[in-house]
Amino acid sequence: MALPLLSYNPNCPNTRVEGFEVNGDEQPRIFTSENLLGVTEMNDLIEAAYRQIFFHAFKWDRDATLESQVRNGQITVRDFIRALLLSPTFYNSFYEKNSNYRFVEQVVQRVLGRDVYSEREKIAWSIVVATKGIKGFVDELLNSSEYLENFGYDTVPYQRRRYLASRESGETPFNIKSPRYDGYHRRQLGFPQIVWQNEVRRFVPQEKKVKEGDPTGFLNMARGIGSAKGAPTPRVSAMNISLDSVPYRKK
Repeated sequence: MALPLLSYNPNCPNTRVEGFEVNGDEQPRIFTSENLLGVTEMNDLIEAAYRQIFFHAFKWDRDATLESQVRNGQITVRDFIRALLLSPTFYNSFYEKNSNYRFVEQVVQRVLGRDVYSEREKIAWSIVVATKGIKGFVDELLNSSEYLENFGYDTVPYQRRRYLASRESGETPFNIKSPRYDGYHRRQLGFPQIVWQNEVRRFVPQEKKVKEGDPTGFLNMARGIGSAKGAPTPRVSAMNISLDSVPYRKK
């Protein structure tokens, strides 16, 4: 028996309040198939969907069948988003590399276009993942009133209310704030690596660099030879010699 969705209260007003700012270059570009699109516009829409879900899709990650279906109108943009979320690429790259809590956070960001409201919402959706699986979790998000009211069947999800008129700078994009791999898996994969430089290098202009064959280049070596000292002869005391180490002929 599946557990009901745990109730949670929205505590982030940015995505719930209608914006009155004038659209400009800082506003997100909306990709939708509500109007009849040409080949170029449909290509941009498909690329936007890949970028929203995968951040970057390699040739191996792309699905030519799904792209053909969405081009011909056989499936909606919402169906295309659902197929990408249930694809092996998303499963291997996001679900297997993270805990359920982090996986929920990443999917909510990509599907609903906002951060999770609170830890309670994260726990609520994690219970859905544990009881209904990834397919049930994705279906509940795509069938939610929040998704249908903001994106519907024909619009690619995007980060909502990233820029506010009262702020000097917008929120960090989701793909930078929530990378694909968790901290544990980033350490396992060896990145990011911090390279510490033991020697402090100074910039020397080209005209001041010592050329090959210049006698000044051997000055430090000559000084090192002149000041070199031989290894001191170790002093051995008879009181420090162990008789067990002295070779002798046994009778």
